[in-house]
Amino acid sequence: MMRIDSIKAEPDRAGRYWITFDDGTRLALYRQTVEDYGLYAGRELTRQEFSALQQSARQMSAKMRAVRIVAASAVSKKDLQQRLVQKGEDPSQAAEAVAWMEEMHLVDDEETARQVVARCAAKGYGLARAKQALYEKKIPKTYWDAALADYPDQSDHILAFLQSRLSDDADQKQVKKAVDALLRRGHSYSEIRTVLGRINRNADEYPED
Repeated sequence: MMRIDSIKAEPDRAGRYWITFDDGTRLALYRQTVEDYGLYAGRELTRQEFSALQQSARQMSAKMRAVRIVAASAVSKKDLQQRLVQKGEDPSQAAEAVAWMEEMHLVDDEETARQVVARCAAKGYGLARAKQALYEKKIPKTYWDAALADYPDQSDHILAFLQSRLSDDADQKQVKKAVDALLRRGHSYSEIRTVLGRINRNADEYPED
């Protein structure tokens, strides 16, 4: 048998209650688990009950961590599972947590793809950067085409970027530096050439895509 010595009255920053057993073992449990098992100081648990409690603690830990990750940023199912494991969750518990999140409609790869693309467009990134973001978020390619289908024209963003970087007397070296920065932001040579023409800058040395 294992006896509960104490249950911390207040939760920690992650919302967990620390429970200490008579052999020195400590478990961090969320309120739901404490209530589900009817835990209180002085209660004794069999080894079988304690094992079940540990299993429940791991399951709830993975679920709550998954909720925090999704609340902080848009993630795909694959990305979420990988992050959970990297944070120390058991791989099987991480997989269960992702399945639970999907069942609760809290993670959706198709919707995440739309959110990722919308954020890239709002930041003035080019199409190539949006594709890179989808890849980095581990979004299945089956959702890429639909998410990218109506990607907005970024000419105004390119123009604003060039105007912020180039003074009236900027030389070609400075122009090239600005073009390189736009390429890193995912814009194509043809898009950049077009906008350079609008501000009467020489674009001859930049190839068509």
